[in-house]
Amino acid sequence: MNSEIPSQLERWGDSVTKLAAQATTAKAVYADARVELQTAQSRVLAIEEAQTIAQTIAQTIQEKVHHKISSVVSRCLSSVFEDPYQFKILFERKRGRTEATLLFERDGQQTDPLTASGGGPVDLAAFALRLSCMMLNRPKLRRVLIMDEPFKSPSPHYRERVRQLMEVLSKEMGVQFILVTNIMELVAGKVIDLEN
Repeated sequence: MNSEIPSQLERWGDSVTKLAAQATTAKAVYADARVELQTAQSRVLAIEEAQTIAQTIAQTIQEKVHHKISSVVSRCLSSVFEDPYQFKILFERKRGRTEATLLFERDGQQTDPLTASGGGPVDLAAFALRLSCMMLNRPKLRRVLIMDEPFKSPSPHYRERVRQLMEVLSKEMGVQFILVTNIMELVAGKVIDLEN
C-alpha cells in the first residue's frame, strides 16, 4: 500500500501540472480573444460612425438635388397647366439603401404620376427630368437634348405653351432641343422636314 501512495501522488502531481498548463493556455487564449473583441468593437464603432457620416452627406446631397430637380419639373408643369401639380421626390431608407419615390402633389394630395395624373403632365415631367439630369451632370456635357415624340399626350390647347416653354428654357439654360415630331404646334427654330 505504501508503494501506491507515491505513485498516486505522482499521478496527481502530473494532473495538477497538466491542469496548470491548460489554465495558462486558457488564460492566454482568453486574453487574445479579449483583445480581438475590443478590436472588433472598435471597428464596429468606426464603421457605424462612417456610416452615419455617409448618410448625413447623402441626405444633404439628396436635398440639394431634390430642390434643383423639383424646381425645374414644377416650373415646367406650372408653365403649361392651369392647375399644375408640384413635383416631389421622397427619399426613404429601405434594406440599407436609399430609395426615391416620384410624386405629384396638388392641394396637399400626393399622386403617383404614372397612375393618376394623365399623360400630359407625365410627358412634361419626363421632359423636365431629362433636362434636370442633363443640367446636373458633371463634368458638364454638351447641352443637347434629343427627343422622339416627347409630347404626344398634352391636349392640343396646351401645345403652344409647351413650345413656348421649350423656347424659354433653351435660351435660359443654353440647351439645344432636337425634336422628332408630327405635331406642328411644337415646331420652332430650324425645321427639317423629312417627308418632302
